[in-house]
Amino acid sequence: MTTSVAPADLKIKMGNERLIKVTENASRRLRSLLEKQGRPQGALRVAIIGGGCSGLQYKMDLVDGPAPRDILVLSSDVRVVIDPKSALFVSGSLLDFSEDLQKGGFKVTKPNAVAHCSCGESFAA
Repeated sequence: MTTSVAPADLKIKMGNERLIKVTENASRRLRSLLEKQGRPQGALRVAIIGGGCSGLQYKMDLVDGPAPRDILVLSSDVRVVIDPKSALFVSGSLLDFSEDLQKGGFKVTKPNAVAHCSCGESFAA
């Protein structure tokens, strides 16, 4: 991965793994998906949106890079971008990937969420 993370005129903040940490499994999968899409310098956008049975849920998209005001986190050789509002809820999270047939895919674990729904897809802060 190159050291260039964003154009110099783009107003972003650098975050660290205290905001979100990516496991090696998730990193391998993300790098593979970004390569397949032809954007090896891309990033995973993690956002918090209203919804789900507990009130909040994660939304994830592959993007070309950070947008203005985003927080950029480099973790396990991948880039994760988070908008400032979502960062308030994401802080302290772990992003993992599982190949499990029932509940496989990318999962965000938030150890300090006050409640989780039984399906594991939403949380309350």
